[in-house]
Amino acid sequence: MPDESTTVYFNPRCSKCRSARALLEERGTPASYVHYLEDAPARGELERLVRRLGLSSPRDMMRTGEAIYVELGLAEADDARLFDAIVAHPILLERPIVVRGERAVIARPPERLLELWSE
Repeated sequence: MPDESTTVYFNPRCSKCRSARALLEERGTPASYVHYLEDAPARGELERLVRRLGLSSPRDMMRTGEAIYVELGLAEADDARLFDAIVAHPILLERPIVVRGERAVIARPPERLLELWSE
């Protein structure tokens, strides 16, 4: 039986993250919450996230409006440099990201997480 546990990359100060948590709680869906700003994901974990999200580049799961993105000159960076930047500066990771089994969504708006329960 495949692992269908739910994990949320979570920032408690983010209203979208709090809304996603409330939506999961309303559904009675248990989830584990990764406070990624305190416990930054390793590069391998980020690579798995890109695959689960179905993205072609880590840039698609980055907060490109963050000042550090501009300061580091990431607009022209290759994927390797982008992964390194997220590991070093987890604020660059978009949020919330909800993972269920081998699938994931960037839950913006939070209702997007419901896609993980549809086929």
